[in-house]
Amino acid sequence: MTESQTPPLPEPPPARPGKDRRRTRAVLRWAAVVAVFALTGTGTAYGISRADRADLPGLATRTDGRWEYPALVRPPLPSGSPGPLATANKAGTHYADLRALRLPAPKNATVDKTLSGTDGWLPVKDFLAQYDGSERHQMGQELTDLGLRHVTSRGWTTPDGTRTRIDLLQFATAEVAEQSQGSFVSFAVPRHPLRGAPAFEPEGFPEAARLDEVWLAAFAEAKPYGKEQTRVAYASAGDTVAMVTQSRPGGAAAVPFWQTVTLQSELLA
Repeated sequence: MTESQTPPLPEPPPARPGKDRRRTRAVLRWAAVVAVFALTGTGTAYGISRADRADLPGLATRTDGRWEYPALVRPPLPSGSPGPLATANKAGTHYADLRALRLPAPKNATVDKTLSGTDGWLPVKDFLAQYDGSERHQMGQELTDLGLRHVTSRGWTTPDGTRTRIDLLQFATAEVAEQSQGSFVSFAVPRHPLRGAPAFEPEGFPEAARLDEVWLAAFAEAKPYGKEQTRVAYASAGDTVAMVTQSRPGGAAAVPFWQTVTLQSELLA
């Protein structure tokens, strides 16, 4: 197979009787995502499907820059509790332990233990520390006014020097989480600049990698940037907002960023 050839996509597995339309949409979406990834490199492509409360395989590393994630497993819900996007769940509550919904680190990554917090919960001041010092007080006050309940975080560094951080912020209801979007994004740019990354522009995030049920705003640090570039995304599903950042000396690659954001979104949905 030459580099100019796009590998064929396998047929998606048949949906089980009784499953809702989200499973079918997920199969089609991931087939399209794989096609996007395949255009950026070579290797064997494959699609994945989503089953609620079931194993969710990560996209394996390929020559297009994807990372090799372990198989992802959503934690079990308490008996009788609906998922965050279920029609019966009016508040959009994540009844599963939010700490178990953090995306695990990919293969060969070094985990940042400073983000472990106490029993997996990160102090709000530690979350705010990634923002520019002049913005932290206002950002913190807005989160307090919105009744932020919990922050749980995870981070790692891959051998190529890419630093990834994921923060999950849980609010009382999906309505409040939706209101918080204005604290993170305003006029299609991040509202509060990050430390060392003052200016961003919209990220060319592929539409095929977006989930219909999840609000997503993604950005890349605008040129000219310093020794490293940062990409950041905010994703909201139910009562929780995820913030994903990736920074790398010389430039943060797009493909592992897209992959990481999409898999974290899948876990929350």
